Amino acid sequence: MRLIHLILVTLALGACATVPDDIGPFTEEIASDPAPSGILASIAETTTRSESDDQSGFFLLDGNADALNWRLALIDSAESSLDLLYYLWYSDDSGLLLLERILRAADRGVSVRLLVDDLLLIGGDKGLVAIDRHPNVQLRLFNPKRQRQAGMAADFVGRFEQMNSRMHDKLVVADNHAAILGGRNIGDYYFGLSHSYNFHDLDVIGFGPVARQSSELFDNFWNSNWVVPASELPATVDEREIADRREKLTEKLESAESPEQFQLEPRDWTAEFENLVSNLQFGSSEIIWDHIEDGKLVQDMTDSLSVMLRSAERNIDIINAYIIPGQRFIDGIKQMTENGIRIRILTNSLASHDVPAVNSHYKKWRKPIIEAGAELYEFRADPAIKPLVDTAPVVSGFSGLHTKSFVVDGHKVFIGSMNFDPRSALINTEMGIIIDSPGLGKEMLRLAERDMAPENAWQVKLDEQGKLIWVNSDETVTRQPARNAWQRFLDGFFRILPKSQF
Repeated sequence: MRLIHLILVTLALGACATVPDDIGPFTEEIASDPAPSGILASIAETTTRSESDDQSGFFLLDGNADALNWRLALIDSAESSLDLLYYLWYSDDSGLLLLERILRAADRGVSVRLLVDDLLLIGGDKGLVAIDRHPNVQLRLFNPKRQRQAGMAADFVGRFEQMNSRMHDKLVVADNHAAILGGRNIGDYYFGLSHSYNFHDLDVIGFGPVARQSSELFDNFWNSNWVVPASELPATVDEREIADRREKLTEKLESAESPEQFQLEPRDWTAEFENLVSNLQFGSSEIIWDHIEDGKLVQDMTDSLSVMLRSAERNIDIINAYIIPGQRFIDGIKQMTENGIRIRILTNSLASHDVPAVNSHYKKWRKPIIEAGAELYEFRADPAIKPLVDTAPVVSGFSGLHTKSFVVDGHKVFIGSMNFDPRSALINTEMGIIIDSPGLGKEMLRLAERDMAPENAWQVKLDEQGKLIWVNSDETVTRQPARNAWQRFLDGFFRILPKSQF
């Protein structure tokens, strides 16, 4: 979504030459069998013993500190395998902390497969190769830049359509018994550790069959011709340099400003997992994703989610950070509300936005959404839940919304990576999980009520003259809320760019 400099390992900028075009084919690999022992196996066994064989146990990861801790817990507790798939992996405190813990897991014999989108991985090819050189780690890049030294611009000139398609998915699978899916990438913005701004987001951790479902998604990407092993990058490192990089990684973490609760050393999480069992909500699940078939991207997420939304009989509660609708979206809302279905939508306000260009193309749809019968809410940059968004003692400049979820009729839940915009629908690959669980649905509705409350969001309404107004617990305004004049300028400027790229 944002072209921000990203380096997985922030050491020397050693990139040169090109990635060869004639790589592969590779021997097909599938996920490891579920680990026979360990705390994750125990939790998964408890889940299937307590419920039917096709049901998994789920727990929502709402707070940013919890989201990081449970990722660390899966990594530290894995005994046989770790599969991680991410769009963004920043080289900040949280990104390096997770990388270090992954390497520690590999040190003790865990087999690690790491798949990261390459678009924003700038420089650092030697660092990537060094990670891949670990005997228990395989690192692959999705849709990599061929011209490593020239940067992405050279590739976009000759291969725009392919380079424009990015892997927006986010997934962790541990021991094929547990998985974390949702909206968070890897970086301080997503775990409440940035001092500029932090995202309010949502993931779900699941135990049981959901892990095997997630592995099928991972294998589909891992074995596709869209990925290139880091070993094929035009960079070399010797054993001494690998050791030096590992030492510098540890030194960077020791000098980092991360809060003390994220300790550097791996730890035993048994007590936390045992306490979690009683809080799990059970339900059947289906992982949906944009597949790669015969070397081509097949984008069918929109169809899958449309079927789910059209199944509504009473209500739909949508929380989605980036919305650029079209007339079909409006017509669908109107048809459902005329049939008595209540629809509530929460998205970013201009004030809470990190991507003003999206707001530039969303804002003209505010009035049509309301006139179609939906209730529209926009997240505040200063929400009352900011202590949940910022991980203490961090206090950021503002909060933004990054969640992509909805609930249908109080029991059918979607949590994933897909925004309601053209890029998610037509260009990027996306993923998510559909869960049928009254218990989890109840939890989701509780969070939706909280997030849409006037202390956390503006309700966008039409006044008696049919003009837009924004109402929260403090005031009513007639102009869209913004943090500053520069943001308003960008909001107008980006209106000239094609909405299909956002």
